Amino acid sequence: MTGTSSEMGISEFYAGQTLLITGCTGFMGKVLLEKLLRSCPEIERIYVLIRSKRGQSATERLESLLKSKLFDKVRNETINIQSKIVPVCGDIVEEKLGLSDEDIQILSQQVSVVFHSAATVKFDEELRLSLQMNVIGVKSLIELCHKFKKLKALIHVSTAYANCDKNVIEEKVYDPPLNPNRLIDAAEWMDNDAMNSLTVKLLGNRPNTYTYTKAMAEYLILQECGDLPVAIVRPSIVGSSWKEPFPGWVDNYNGPTGLLVAIGKGVLRCMMGNFNGTADILPVDIATNLMITVGWHTAVNKPKKLMVYNNTTGQLNKFTWGQMERFSYEYFMKNPIDEIARVPNPRFTKYLLWKDLNVIFDHLLPAYVMDFYLWIVGRKPIFVKIQDKLWKAVKSLEFFTSHEWKFANDNINMLAEHMTAKDREIFDFDVRKIRWGQYMENYCLGTKQFVLKENPQHLPKARRALQKLQRMHFLMNAVVFMVVWRLLINRVSVAKSLWNLLIGWALFIFQKIPKLARST
Repeated sequence: MTGTSSEMGISEFYAGQTLLITGCTGFMGKVLLEKLLRSCPEIERIYVLIRSKRGQSATERLESLLKSKLFDKVRNETINIQSKIVPVCGDIVEEKLGLSDEDIQILSQQVSVVFHSAATVKFDEELRLSLQMNVIGVKSLIELCHKFKKLKALIHVSTAYANCDKNVIEEKVYDPPLNPNRLIDAAEWMDNDAMNSLTVKLLGNRPNTYTYTKAMAEYLILQECGDLPVAIVRPSIVGSSWKEPFPGWVDNYNGPTGLLVAIGKGVLRCMMGNFNGTADILPVDIATNLMITVGWHTAVNKPKKLMVYNNTTGQLNKFTWGQMERFSYEYFMKNPIDEIARVPNPRFTKYLLWKDLNVIFDHLLPAYVMDFYLWIVGRKPIFVKIQDKLWKAVKSLEFFTSHEWKFANDNINMLAEHMTAKDREIFDFDVRKIRWGQYMENYCLGTKQFVLKENPQHLPKARRALQKLQRMHFLMNAVVFMVVWRLLINRVSVAKSLWNLLIGWALFIFQKIPKLARST
């Protein structure tokens, strides 16, 4: 073993521990739960905070979660996983997380490791709700953790973009523009209209309420955790799984997945983005492997200060938006989505005027034409509405596709040095091993299979449909070119002369071909 760590390995540490996970029904939370069950099978118990939703109880939601394909390996390898997982009905936006006094008593006596990943990840969320979930929820959790008698580690999941108003982001907690408690106090008497009117001014250089409240939550942890064993993990743009439990798993439209769906459908063809800029995509299994390792390190090695881990790829294994453009086109042409509106043709540009022209001529006008056709044949027009929704979503992402940051990774490197070779293999978070081409192919396939719920056996039919669209696209372009050219010929003498010259060259070449053939 390198470094100065205790000889206790990661799986060995988690054996016999009782955990609490918030946000386990979210994307990262599901992967975290699956990985803990599969790689740390001797865990005593995992309490999961789940709220009732749409008529389903916490228990029913957990049962539905464990039946998903994500947990296939665990179901095959682990006996009675339900006995290890205990749903606790609660909600991070409620006082005391919505927990009963009885549940608080049980958790305070048993829980030794807490993973807090519950949050709203909607960029355009109203400030009040974002504050309730991302800041007040953290405050309630800290108050709860102060009651835990056996607590060894509290791991808070933030975001690498909490401090996106800076160009260089170190592994430390920065002072927020406003003390979180002052905003919390103001939210108690301020109505929604007043908060919404102040939002733009409060955000300052930050693009949305998500990054703003995440920065506040970090500062709140620093101020109120006291002697609690806490660490903060900052993942960047979380995408599909790299390796575990299988490549390409993803189950939502957030972040880059939504872009891939729009690209694959052919409805997103141009957006603001730095072609050569870093697309800091992070596989979800790398994020969760780091979280588990940070929990172990915090408990076993007991750092003397609050540790922050920038979990990013850009400085270690750069992947650009230009590569994403190229790979997404290549793999959606190879494995097309079943029902597509147009041939995929994604483009990132850093020029606003060029983007706006493309939106008008390559997005909105075709949408109106297709809706007009649907209206003629008696079907409901949908394409203009799709474009409206698309550009609302794309606008919230363009800040991140158009800017670039430099993240420090010293603590990540230090953590790897403290691990055994076996643990580095089992809980692998080395982003330098990612082969981006292969990863993106799996990501595109995973988007088809797990997000759009498409059957891989339908690929031959999808490829035939794509080929048909390509022929139609070529024919339409040829017709438009010929019409425009003929109009120019009739109006511009230079264009007419050029047309006659081209025709003359073509006739000359065709006349020479038989003579050349005879001479050879």
